[in-house]
Amino acid sequence: MNLTTLFLLFLLLISLNSHFALAGKRKVHITDELDDVFDDEEDDDWKQWGKKPAPSFAPSDITKMDTSQIQEEMMKRHTGPVIGFVKLRLGVRRTPDMVAELAMKWTRVLRTGAIGIRFTGVDLNTIMFNMDSIKDLEELKEFVLDQSEAYEIKMGEQFFRRPGDLPLDELIQKQHREKGEADNAGQEDGNLKTEL
Repeated sequence: MNLTTLFLLFLLLISLNSHFALAGKRKVHITDELDDVFDDEEDDDWKQWGKKPAPSFAPSDITKMDTSQIQEEMMKRHTGPVIGFVKLRLGVRRTPDMVAELAMKWTRVLRTGAIGIRFTGVDLNTIMFNMDSIKDLEELKEFVLDQSEAYEIKMGEQFFRRPGDLPLDELIQKQHREKGEADNAGQEDGNLKTEL
């Protein structure tokens, strides 16, 4: 390339840059007379922004409901964290470390599924959970009741267990009765042996 071509190319680049520089310096003048301008950018969505949404369900008449229906209605409207307990199967020997390990395992699995929940071991037969939102309750029930270690879930006055399982209190009473009958039978056998 010769010197003349380079010089012309250099002049072309400078002239292009000056057009860009001048374009950046131009000012737009907006008049103060805006009476005839209609602002249609503020639509209904903009007017509703920031307002609390109205509930999508109609208020119910609680005077005609029983306790379980009232609790169900309250759960629909509940927001915020939820605390409950998982009772573990009876008759299984556990150490505090085993319960803590089980709680950590359940927490990791459910957090992997994007459910905000934390499990904590309370005693050898109970794990407490703290759930960020009640909307994940169905997933929690499904997961926990699929675990072989879990017997029932208690949230407030509500109990969730597998179909066909006895309530925990009835199960404990049944085991005590059976144990008492076995002890009585053992005592009678012992008495018979001593009498012979």
